[in-house]
Amino acid sequence: MKPYEVSAPLSWQVKRLAADGSFAGYASVFDVVDVQGDRVLPGAFAASLARWRSGGQLPPFLWQHDMAEPIGRFDLVAEDRQGLRVEGRLALDTRRGREAQSLLRLGALDGLSIGYSAVTTGVDGQGVRLLKVLDLHEISLVTLPANEAARIAWVKAAPGFDTATAAIAANLRRATAALRP
Repeated sequence: MKPYEVSAPLSWQVKRLAADGSFAGYASVFDVVDVQGDRVLPGAFAASLARWRSGGQLPPFLWQHDMAEPIGRFDLVAEDRQGLRVEGRLALDTRRGREAQSLLRLGALDGLSIGYSAVTTGVDGQGVRLLKVLDLHEISLVTLPANEAARIAWVKAAPGFDTATAAIAANLRRATAALRP
């Protein structure tokens, strides 16, 4: 196995979902080689996020990359040292938003995926495409994310994080850090 490959997909279970459909996670995790052989580098989203913010918007939150099926909205989309962090809420007044909430609670769905155009790329010595600058179009809740570490990792409890959800978040951060070469 090459040092940048994931030996097994990360897995965890969403233990609690807030009644209002609030969630948090990573839409993209840096320095993880995805199933398409791409690695997103830190800073790849900076220019695109600045453009979204200058227009007073954030990328849309979609169901399975379907532009006709928004399922909620983001309150936060930002890069941190781990990746593209998102916080948002499902649209529980919609059929698809309720379905998404049900599947999240069941543990049948938790993947996040980005829709983007590559602006600047490169290739490393292993043949992995390096995504250096991306134009972010949308973020979707999906069944099978290309970046296996891109997941809804925790949820906000109504009054704030409790110890169980904080532990899930900490475990995700440790597991993802262990994947980096």
